[in-house]
Amino acid sequence: MSSWTKGSSNLSYTSFVLLGFPGLQESRALLVLPFLSIYLVIVSANALVIHTVVAQRSLHQPMYLLIALLLAVNICAASTVVPAMLLSFSSRFSRISLARCLVQMFCIYFLIVFDCNILLVMALDRYVALCYPLRYPEIVTGQLLAGLVGAAAARSTCIVAPVVGLASRVRFCRSDVIHHFACEHMALMKLSCGDISLNKAVGLTVRIFNRVLDMLLLGASYSRIIHAAFRLSSGRARSKALNTCGSHLLVIFTVYSSTMSSSIVYRVAHTASQDVHNLLSAFYLLLPCLVNPIIYGARTKEIRQQLATVFQRAQHQVSSEKLQPPPSHRELPA
Repeated sequence: MSSWTKGSSNLSYTSFVLLGFPGLQESRALLVLPFLSIYLVIVSANALVIHTVVAQRSLHQPMYLLIALLLAVNICAASTVVPAMLLSFSSRFSRISLARCLVQMFCIYFLIVFDCNILLVMALDRYVALCYPLRYPEIVTGQLLAGLVGAAAARSTCIVAPVVGLASRVRFCRSDVIHHFACEHMALMKLSCGDISLNKAVGLTVRIFNRVLDMLLLGASYSRIIHAAFRLSSGRARSKALNTCGSHLLVIFTVYSSTMSSSIVYRVAHTASQDVHNLLSAFYLLLPCLVNPIIYGARTKEIRQQLATVFQRAQHQVSSEKLQPPPSHRELPA
């Protein structure tokens, strides 16, 4: 049953139905298994790399700790979206209150922006490591790292809060059905019955400004990093530095290309169905979460070696348990 608030002839819905994929309502149960499988892979792969970094004292360095933080954000981002998505697939209607909807919207966009900000911190860390290697331990301290992560969280909040704050002041009277699997900003704004030009302008401006500024900072950092790497006299050190930069750049490309392609298609392909737009949203939200642990686990030598050690220990333990004879049972005296 729909719920709304009414006063002085103004009507505004206070809860909404998340429709998921509108064109696939008859076969929505078939979507549970693939998205559940993707979610389980995301959680297990990211958690495995995080456990490896935390458990191995040799990996308690700023670069690896930032990788672990990035992968923890991946788990949080997937957990913010996928359980609600699965609920909308498995039940007839998935109703969500306006307050919860706004909280989910804030969490989704906060984690996306925070993910990008961590990449900026990682670029700064690599810049100091390669351009000022002798002073790196005294510059990149634990206190500085905590301060940079805190600044990244504060910047993410300042970017996302205006968008969600403006959305909370909108009156929703067109419908109480959100044609999406989550409380995406424009999917919710389509239900408004007032002027939302300011909401659109702020949302677009924040997104463009944030993306352009981030790309400029990343481009400036990695151009200096690559230049410093080629100046290294040791070929082995140069190869290691470029391999590390390659992993970070591959992650950056995955994050930004998926987000930008979804935004471009959303604004250009007006003839595309809502299901296509929703699929692209799921793509840019979940692809980095799925790919990042694979990139860092496969391309970062130290993490790869530690992961191999973990698997070898687990395999040895299983083999030892299989080789152990079963416990003998003495006959009890009559």
